[in-house]
Amino acid sequence: MSDLPQTPPGVALIGTGFMGKCHAMAWNNVATVYGPPRPRLEILCDVTEEAAKSHAAAFGFARATTDWQAAVSDPAVDVVSITTPNGTHRSMAEAALRAGKHVWLEKPMALTLEDAEAMAALAREHPDQVTLLGYNYLRSPAFRAARAMIEAGEIGAPRAFRGVYDEDYSADPALPWSWRMTHEAGGLGALGDLGCHLVSQMLALMGPVAELTAMTDIAVAKRPSTEGPKKVENEDSALALIRFASGAQGSFATSRVARGRKCRLQWEVHGSDGTIVFDQENMNEIWVHRAGEPGFTRHLTGPDQPGFAAFCPAPGHNFGFNELKVVEAHSLLAAIATGINAGPDFAAGLEVERIIHAMAASGGRTVTLGADT
Repeated sequence: MSDLPQTPPGVALIGTGFMGKCHAMAWNNVATVYGPPRPRLEILCDVTEEAAKSHAAAFGFARATTDWQAAVSDPAVDVVSITTPNGTHRSMAEAALRAGKHVWLEKPMALTLEDAEAMAALAREHPDQVTLLGYNYLRSPAFRAARAMIEAGEIGAPRAFRGVYDEDYSADPALPWSWRMTHEAGGLGALGDLGCHLVSQMLALMGPVAELTAMTDIAVAKRPSTEGPKKVENEDSALALIRFASGAQGSFATSRVARGRKCRLQWEVHGSDGTIVFDQENMNEIWVHRAGEPGFTRHLTGPDQPGFAAFCPAPGHNFGFNELKVVEAHSLLAAIATGINAGPDFAAGLEVERIIHAMAASGGRTVTLGADT
């Protein structure tokens, strides 16, 4: 049996920014990479009629609208891609679920932990509908190969995790204030934008978190705006010490004001018999040390690693950011066809949200997390 739907699913895309374009490219390319059926690109939604029509034509969608509620309820639509600002995620995702649609939602899942809990609860009431969160770095062939090595015991028992996700897009104090810097529209800061990605990988590699101690910092307290300086409400950086349910320990750091860093999603896992190191800025390689070896061995991505061969038959021919979204779109379609969701779904997303919100609330105190986290 094919792992893809027999009938082409109809797609609605809400949002046309950076991630909206990524979703559009994924929907356009998934059948080229994995085979038919080719999804029907039904409706594109943007805030103005001019933008909606322009992007619908550019992205290959049949129709354009400014009414997202009409898009999610349209009978020709089976799947809704949501790539809008964080404050809209809950209302749009819940409306899509209630309309009987599958949902592909960009991270972070929601503004608040309460929103994420409500979304996960609603998804449980709709078990036949697939939910998928945009933690695309989990799709990296190098990451998946590293995870497989750890699960196979190639570096022994994991003892420690060290992870960092740094960028510098907010490092300039002259950068204008935006909605991303507010609790009401942006939610968490570096934790919600960057740190959640690192948490998603940390959980996949190390398992549940038992407790953590964290602190956050706002490096630039006010930002310029047309109305004068405005307060930055959410964190520019966060640091945490972690104890996993397995007993292993971990350290975590994330920053949106780290000068010179562009996509430094870097981690290492120390095991009883070796170490694995990965850095998203060099996403097509992992470095592995095994006990008894003098140093580290470089492993390049290739068709023997998960997800790579569908794109290219030759090792060392690099994967890219947008290819990860194509893999993600395929995972969503496969879940629709087979009923087996590789995730992360809304339940797994809630686990990430609990951790990043615990970090935000810690204030240097130790926070104990539940058994399901």
